Amino acid sequence: MNARSIVVARGTTVLCVAAILLATGCKKMPNRKPGLTAAINAYYSTHPACLWTAPVQLPAQVNKSDANKTAEYNALVDQGLLVRTGADASRVDEQESVNRYDISDKGRSVWTADAQRPGYGNFCYGHRDVSSIDSWTPTDGSRGSTSVVDYHYTVKGAPAWATAIAAQDVFPRLHADLNGPQADQAVLMSNGPGHGWQVTSVRQMQVPGTGGDASD
Repeated sequence: MNARSIVVARGTTVLCVAAILLATGCKKMPNRKPGLTAAINAYYSTHPACLWTAPVQLPAQVNKSDANKTAEYNALVDQGLLVRTGADASRVDEQESVNRYDISDKGRSVWTADAQRPGYGNFCYGHRDVSSIDSWTPTDGSRGSTSVVDYHYTVKGAPAWATAIAAQDVFPRLHADLNGPQADQAVLMSNGPGHGWQVTSVRQMQVPGTGGDASD
């Protein structure tokens, strides 16, 4: 066999091997976006977007030296969700070291109480809704397999008080959530082929001024 015949033979062999690999080893990956989107939105339907990462107790006393918390509570007074209480709540007593706050009638109508701890709760401002699935780690989808999913979301159903600039100025997460899609990451576990997915954890990406990422 001459040199040209050897080259042709080797080339034919390579093409044959490639064809076999394409026919037997290259499976088209399923489009998991619809299933992942549905699972994350189902999770968000029972986990509303709220002002604080953990429930707070009201009535409350806030030390005036705590500028951040005082600004938050005062902003909620301005939006009618809280009222100042005390001997003379109508004026600022410079001698007092604390401000006292309680829920107003308006605030009570939108207060999400913590069922496990009486007196604790949160002000929630809507539900997150997946706007795009950006990437996910490959998985065969067998029961118990997991995938890390990166995506963006928007918030739907925000009330008027949450859209107020004064409120958004002191709650960076609120401002971010209501001003364009936000990045998030979740770990999802498969319930098995044809049985969907469930969220096992969510990590909110950091927003400047919020003190770091928050995980559920």
